Amino acid sequence: MSDFEQLISKRRSIYNLGKNINLTPAKIEELVKSAVQYCPTPFNSQSGRAVLLFGNASKKLWNITEKHLQKVTPPEKFSATQSKIASFAAGAGTVLFFIDDDITKNLQSKFPLYAEQFSVWAEQAQGMLQYIVWTLLAEHHIGASLQHYNPLIDEDVRQSFNLPANWRLTAQMPFGSIEQPADDKTFQPLEQRVKIFSD
Repeated sequence: MSDFEQLISKRRSIYNLGKNINLTPAKIEELVKSAVQYCPTPFNSQSGRAVLLFGNASKKLWNITEKHLQKVTPPEKFSATQSKIASFAAGAGTVLFFIDDDITKNLQSKFPLYAEQFSVWAEQAQGMLQYIVWTLLAEHHIGASLQHYNPLIDEDVRQSFNLPANWRLTAQMPFGSIEQPADDKTFQPLEQRVKIFSD
């Protein structure tokens, strides 16, 4: 198995996070910037955006999330929701992922033949960006998971961090030290998932 194959198998959803990571904020910033710069995008549109939160800024994000969830969660279930949010806030930081919708609209205008596809392609590029960041963190023994509290928190996040209106939030990635490893993963038979044809 190649180093890359080993790395992609190492990336898992880690929910129990801590702050004892072995990288500086500057190094994590470097990893995120590299992912944003080199992630493939349709027509080289470079529509992916990322916001990196550390310390109190990350806690602020999860306080916002908890506040909004309390409004929509039945009272008898909110304790479990609070515990889940606390596990994310306990990490070293959070990466927020966005799509710049102005870029998508511009491409739709320039290339009307593909207009319906550009939003789909932008989402696909987002998935690649998120995966790249996630895998880079895993390479450095940093745990992470991918969360989706948008659009519930979108407007509050935009205002709290003074972000452009054309940046659309797509996901939140809390990260930190791995305080509890992921459970064993089961796999469907590959014969049911991959088909091979040849001449």
